[in-house]
Order: sequence, then C-alpha cells, then structure tokens
Amino acid sequence: MIIKQADLFYGLNHNFIKDLMAIASRTSFVKGDIIFRADEPATHFYILIQGCVRLRLSHAGREVFTSCRIGEIFGWSSLIGRDTYSASAECIETATLLKIDRQQFQSILEKDLSSGLLFFKQLAAALGSRLIQLYERETETVPAASPSKEGTEV
Repeated sequence: MIIKQADLFYGLNHNFIKDLMAIASRTSFVKGDIIFRADEPATHFYILIQGCVRLRLSHAGREVFTSCRIGEIFGWSSLIGRDTYSASAECIETATLLKIDRQQFQSILEKDLSSGLLFFKQLAAALGSRLIQLYERETETVPAASPSKEGTEV
C-alpha cells in the first residue's frame, strides 16, 4: 500500500489509513502536464505513486523541489491553511498520483485527533527537511560575499 510507504503516514492508526484510502482517487499525468499552478485554490494534496513532479515558484519559475520518491507528498499548501498553492507542479515524466481532497481529509483528522497530531508532527518534519535542502542548494549557488572595502580610498 503506497500510503504506508509515505513517511507522513508512518505509525498512524489503521482506521485512519483506511479512511484516507477511501477518499483518495488515483490519477495519472503525462510529461509536461501541469497538476496545479501557484495561486490556484489549494483544494487537494497529492501522494506520488510513480514518476517525477517538479515544483516551481510562481515568480521567476524557479524550481524549489523535485518529487521522485514513491510516497512523497506535495500540494501541502492545502494542509496548512493556505487558500492557494504556493508553487506550481509539473510532471517531468509520466506520473501516477493519489489525489486527496482537503475538506474530506480534514474530517478524517477531526475523527482521530491522536493520528491527526502525529500526521502534523511528521508533516512539520518533512517541511523542515525540504526547507533545509532548499537552503543548502541556495547557499551552493550564491557566490561568497567579497571582503568589505571599508577604509579604502577610491
């Protein structure tokens, strides 16, 4: 079961996972398809079953993350109270995804508060990890600052 391969769902109650699978719909995209765009309503999140998806910021189209690992989640803006997606998601190869409705998932979270708490702890850890990866990538591409020239005459 793909859900069990997703780090975010590790250790969650069996009934929670069963309810989640009941609302998940399997969907496929081909290379070049846009799954969602930045600033569109954040109504779903996705779990990767197969393929690769690139996430890009809306301004300047800069890549922020590539999801190619089975069980990875993206579209998480819908989970953290944002009304719109913060990035666009594009298939960089044929992809199969589980698509999960934000409101239906919210109902499952409210039914099982302990699993909901564990899910959000694991979501926070995953987002923190992605942020660190982004910082590391950015610091590799930013040239080191030149020494200060204070006190020198021109």
